[in-house]
Amino acid sequence: MGRAFEYRRAAKEARWGKMSRVFPKLGKSITVAAKEGGPDPDMNPKLRTAIATAKAQNMPKANIDAAIKRATEKNSLDIQTIHYDGKGPHGCLIVVECATENTTRTVANIKAIFGKNGGEFLPVGSLSYMFSRKSVFEVKMPEGDLEEIQLELIDYGMTGTEINEADEE
Repeated sequence: MGRAFEYRRAAKEARWGKMSRVFPKLGKSITVAAKEGGPDPDMNPKLRTAIATAKAQNMPKANIDAAIKRATEKNSLDIQTIHYDGKGPHGCLIVVECATENTTRTVANIKAIFGKNGGEFLPVGSLSYMFSRKSVFEVKMPEGDLEEIQLELIDYGMTGTEINEADEE
């Protein structure tokens, strides 16, 4: 291969090792998003986010397209998103969200992880009443009365506002 390759070999192998761990997870998230909302990123915001994450990790376009294609095939694996609850060390409550095609294997793995780390696997749904899903939206400062806009958004369920003075122009 040559002296230059041997010189950079350690750095390249470290990067290749990281890619071999990250790319399958990113591919699975793209497949799940495409199954849930369709293969068009313009109409599927979850897929658009998954693709942006994959591109940020330098995943090749061919791998991204293959993951979307896997979701649209009729004989593709049935990957589903499931939630499990647990209690970690020192009473820390944990909600695990994962995508899997084999729930039995996933439950066994999660129970083993909780057991090894001093945690406890709890019945499914036992913690869901304690947590709620939230979203964060970043928008440019709108023209007009900010207070009036905030009141309108509160009517639609907004819980908080944070204004970043550094981003204003």
